[in-house]
Amino acid sequence: MSVSNKRFPEGFLWGGATAANQIEGGFDEGNKGLNIADVLPGGKGRLKVVNEPGFNYEIDHEKHRYPNHEAIDFYHRYKEDIALFAEMGFKVFRMSIAWTRIFPNGTELEPNEEGLAFYDRVFDELHKHGIEPVVTISHYEMPVNLTKEYGGWRSRDVIAFFERYARAILNRYKDKVKYWMTFNEINSAMHFPIMSMGFTTKEGEHHYQAIFQAFHHQFVASSLAVKACREIIPDAEIGCMILAAPVYSYDSNPENVMHALQKEQMFNYFCADVHVRGEYPAYAQRFFKEHDVKLELHDGDIELIKEFTVDYIGFSYYMSITEKKDKKPEEIIAGNVLEGVKNPFLQASDWGWEIDPTGLRIILNKLYYRYQVPLFVVENGLGANDKVEEDGSINDDYRIDYLRSHVEAMAEAIEDGVDLMGYTSWGCIDLVSMSTGEYSKRYGFIYVDKHDDGSGTLERKKKKSFHWYKKVIASNGENL
Repeated sequence: MSVSNKRFPEGFLWGGATAANQIEGGFDEGNKGLNIADVLPGGKGRLKVVNEPGFNYEIDHEKHRYPNHEAIDFYHRYKEDIALFAEMGFKVFRMSIAWTRIFPNGTELEPNEEGLAFYDRVFDELHKHGIEPVVTISHYEMPVNLTKEYGGWRSRDVIAFFERYARAILNRYKDKVKYWMTFNEINSAMHFPIMSMGFTTKEGEHHYQAIFQAFHHQFVASSLAVKACREIIPDAEIGCMILAAPVYSYDSNPENVMHALQKEQMFNYFCADVHVRGEYPAYAQRFFKEHDVKLELHDGDIELIKEFTVDYIGFSYYMSITEKKDKKPEEIIAGNVLEGVKNPFLQASDWGWEIDPTGLRIILNKLYYRYQVPLFVVENGLGANDKVEEDGSINDDYRIDYLRSHVEAMAEAIEDGVDLMGYTSWGCIDLVSMSTGEYSKRYGFIYVDKHDDGSGTLERKKKKSFHWYKKVIASNGENL
């Protein structure tokens, strides 16, 4: 056991993070409509299925298994799970609201009371245990109806549907939620737009035109949500949320250094620049020109984006990216959803994700000194194969080592002067993996007896990391 000599600030927001579509289950209960996650099958190829001929966003039980339909049944077991979070000492719990629980098709004029009441119960249970909810308004759960009828965020019409949804939940939970974020990992659409934008580009379509027009619609929608939050809950804090990964050059060749810089600008900074600075950066304007992207802007869009910027940046951190300009397909590291080439100085997880705790300190410094707004690490964790021993114990020392090194990196960043609000470890309870649709890719402090073949009792068990994280929180990050 090591004892850190770096202190986290008083009131630091320790907790855990999840998403509705990955934990709730109850996919057809409470008058809930279908979302994108409900029609994506389980398995490592789930993000590729949508590009297969004939995929129509329908459920096909004869061909596929759909783990998100049951997930870990938080919908019925939330009290048990929240009690376990409280036992660990959580100050906050990052969660999302399922859009289709509130507006089943996305287009209704009035919200679904059954869905609203469910989250009332969840928030009340959290507050009973002294835990503040941190709520993501849209976390990879576009209503399927909006995808089929409007093409997802391709359509400007979706802005109005999103604003109606945002205003409905802000009004309903104005006395229960004070930390909000608009879109989860909004920049992830650079790599897999199906999750955050609700569409994939088709063969022959101008990929960048579709993606960046959809980004613009989301930026307008995000600003409208910020505007609504300021009106309805003036003392709330509302942030953006990005997937952050520092981009390293493969070597000191200036061509590779420049290539890495351009990748970092468009991936890490583009969305944050618009959310925080309220404007499209010059490097993006050049990118648009060079790739023949012509954004359709409406009167008032730019002014709205400029006026209603976010209060903080929430971000996920799992890995860094190493880039070189002329990489060959066989050089791209297997398992890394963000592409890039192998970094010879890093080890990788069971799923091929490179482990780089120093990269967290690097990106914290880069983001803070670029934007000068508070930062919030709202996702970070290790997906691994966990083994239940004969005595029922789960000795996940590898997860403790991973998390310890990342907590130490945050402490160093705070010492560097970074204003860090809090840390919510991803998948604080085992859940369905977004990227692979697997139960076996486990992140949690709490083991859930559920498996890729659909078997399992859903029983909850505390892993060794549960007790470790409890000590970390109790000591405010001193006892690691």
